[in-house]
Amino acid sequence: MTSRPMRLGFPVKVLGVEGLKSNDARRWQSNPHLKVSLEYLDAILDYLAKHRIDMYRMSSDVAPYATHPDMPQFHTMVAESDAELAAFGKKARDLDMRLSFHPSQYVLLNSPDPELTRKSIADMLSQADMLDRMGLGPEAVMVTHVGGVYDDHEASRARWAETWKTLPEPVRRRLVLENDDLRFSVSDVLWIHEHTGVRLIFDYQHHWCLNPEGLDMVEGLARVLASWPEGVRPKIHFSSPRTEMRTLERKDRKTGKKVKVLAPPIWTGHADFVNPFEFARFMRDAEGMVFDVMLESKSKDLSLLKLRPDLLRYAPDVAARFGLEKDDEPVLEAEEESIEEDVEAAA
Repeated sequence: MTSRPMRLGFPVKVLGVEGLKSNDARRWQSNPHLKVSLEYLDAILDYLAKHRIDMYRMSSDVAPYATHPDMPQFHTMVAESDAELAAFGKKARDLDMRLSFHPSQYVLLNSPDPELTRKSIADMLSQADMLDRMGLGPEAVMVTHVGGVYDDHEASRARWAETWKTLPEPVRRRLVLENDDLRFSVSDVLWIHEHTGVRLIFDYQHHWCLNPEGLDMVEGLARVLASWPEGVRPKIHFSSPRTEMRTLERKDRKTGKKVKVLAPPIWTGHADFVNPFEFARFMRDAEGMVFDVMLESKSKDLSLLKLRPDLLRYAPDVAARFGLEKDDEPVLEAEEESIEEDVEAAA
């Protein structure tokens, strides 16, 4: 593991500038292609480099229909894009950019339906193939959840571990497992790690939402980080919960008409921005631990651009762990002002 500062990253969609697409989203009738997605991603790399952002999660749809069972015309697009994938990967390496995938919620390895499991493995193999063709190292991973409970929590957890044994080598080499907020806790994924060796992702907000075992935050984090081999930097996910009142539409029992009502927040929901005080407290609790942080805020890159000057302002000791120093303040504050102008213009 290098001594470079820890990274901050965000997933998929860029909000800080108009016109940057994360993937070729055309329908199959228009013959979308991975090569088009890579052109979009190349422009995103330029944006990231401009703003000194060095971690990014790519869309799971960069290779549209590449594994669709009824559309064989798309099945060769990854191989057809070998040269473009290699060039894109070289650019990412030259920029010291950490890239990753997060297969969709429909990609499940613990389903009791063997056909769904087979399709899920095909999706993962395609994404692992892309990362390999990019020439990216072991820090470029694919993040997945355990999946559904299917009326038997322990059996579903064990089925994931059994499926692991059947995975193609490229998938096992790239796959990492994350705790979720409703079904499988940090303790659950630690159990799976003990039975498979799969690397783990610690999700901060999910741990607050689901921790029936009462596992201490710092202890859980340390054990998750230890699942990564020496020399390969772990990464975690961080987000703050939504706190604002929600407006819902419901049917009035007396009149039968739809009316708008106010409701309290659901704590599993991600906030638009990271609470800098919450983040600083977590990072101080994790003093001495080294990992990269994927921010899963709803405002994507804008949340990252806001958090950096916030850390310099309120927690310079934490900012320093991400390579941010006092001299960076003018540039970071200018980015922050730009965010405020964008939000004001959109209001």
